[in-house]
Amino acid sequence: MKTENSLNIKTYYLYFMMYAIVGWLYEVILEVFVYKWGFSNRGVLFGPYCPIYGVGALSFIFCLKRIIKIKSSGLYKFIKPFIIFAGCMLIATAIELVTSYILEYISGSWPWQTYSKYGINFQARIALSPSIRFGIGGVIFIYALQPLFEKLVAKMSQRVLNIVFYSVLTLFLFDLGYLLYRELRKITMF
Repeated sequence: MKTENSLNIKTYYLYFMMYAIVGWLYEVILEVFVYKWGFSNRGVLFGPYCPIYGVGALSFIFCLKRIIKIKSSGLYKFIKPFIIFAGCMLIATAIELVTSYILEYISGSWPWQTYSKYGINFQARIALSPSIRFGIGGVIFIYALQPLFEKLVAKMSQRVLNIVFYSVLTLFLFDLGYLLYRELRKITMF
């Protein structure tokens, strides 16, 4: 018997993973085609996903839920996307800033120490240009991808939803376990 709560957890976990995969693809496309640095597996995990994008997208959905659900009419119809943009920009920038401090505490550095070259930055941890891209990405997530993901998940039967959920969760947990194993092995080698 399915409960509403377990369905929500499974559904939101699948959204998390879909956004993590989209984020990985975005990072790889930027690296290969825009910056022409060549391919490298983005993120710290083995699989083709960057979980921070899943965290960001779910944060957008949960934090901006009331604004997203308001029926747009009149002037608000034109203002709403800018409110969503500003909200996504602020949420993603806050996540990036907090994550940089956590990663620095855990590992001694954070992976994106490249913002020092940006004109407007804070401690090279966050910068205006990426924050604007986060806002644009958030608007794309909310208006284009989320409706698509909702339709995709809604079409799944309970059985298919369970199979996909447990399969993806198992793969992700194995990947996470492998990351922890690698990191612990580095520590014990010294």
